[in-house]
Amino acid sequence: MRWQNLSADQGSGATAALFGADVVSRTFDTPEFRGITFHEVRARSVLNRVPAGSRMAFSWTVNPYRGCSHACVYCFARNTHSYLDLDTGRDFDTQIIVKVNAPELLRRELAAPRWQGEHVAMGTNVDPYQRAEGRYRLMPGIITALRDRANPFSILTKGTLILRDLPLLVQAAEVTQVSAAVSVGFTDEGLWRDVEPGTPAPRARLDACRALNDAGIPCNVLMAPILPYLSDAPEQLESTVRAVAAAGAVSVTPIVLHLRPGAREWYHAWLTRRHPELVAPYRRLYRDGSYAPDWYQRRIVRQVRELASAYGLGGPTRRGADPAPPETAVEPEPEPEQLSLL
Repeated sequence: MRWQNLSADQGSGATAALFGADVVSRTFDTPEFRGITFHEVRARSVLNRVPAGSRMAFSWTVNPYRGCSHACVYCFARNTHSYLDLDTGRDFDTQIIVKVNAPELLRRELAAPRWQGEHVAMGTNVDPYQRAEGRYRLMPGIITALRDRANPFSILTKGTLILRDLPLLVQAAEVTQVSAAVSVGFTDEGLWRDVEPGTPAPRARLDACRALNDAGIPCNVLMAPILPYLSDAPEQLESTVRAVAAAGAVSVTPIVLHLRPGAREWYHAWLTRRHPELVAPYRRLYRDGSYAPDWYQRRIVRQVRELASAYGLGGPTRRGADPAPPETAVEPEPEPEQLSLL
């Protein structure tokens, strides 16, 4: 691991108050990480059980990071930073918690007698292939641990860095069920630069989808989020579905933007700056809470379903190609009293 141009703070001051004396906080004087602080912690557990009744198709998750340098203005996971007394806006984008012992800890937890080899989902809260992964390289060890136990798993990501680990994914797929999904809500590059500034371009993500499928790793596209009044016009939906089909995706799953507390305030601040004419329409559309009304969601799903059919897309058709976990069903992060894992 290269640590040039960095400064480190070993558990002092505000950092120690937040994370304990064992944390190491690093900053890197490089363009891609400028302004970001990485807090290296040693977790006590990395396999997280999904709360009962959460509407998800999986029961266990692994999240090696908290906070995300993708900096997507709408990210549903922003409120999890409030559990750490960090703000859900800029801190979520720039104060990244890194569970540096995640691979070794996962290997130990998978080997425990009580573990029953259940499906493990990754990327359900923050992206395991955000830029930090290029330095910390936690995912190769995590995938290897799952492969060695023949434990089924799936990965949802906006990061093309997943292709670095393609050989490991192929090895794992030889012994267990492995699937992937990439998140591409739209193909408008201007909108992408505005709302997802830290992510690879949508076309690059779709290229990753094609590479995964070509290698035998079933890859779906989560068309999420679809942004009301910004990416939901019929021609925009068609452009995105057409690109998804051209990338060879197994299936496409549309998800309309939802605005939970934390994300809601940050997104509305961005909307006020960039599209003030849409502030009132958004307030009307989301006046009943975090989700767009059913009639709107049904309309979008119907349009995407019709387009998917026209372009030869549908539900999973390959063995092991489980649908991507819906973004609306992301598991809650542990409550503050459970943050003893840090």
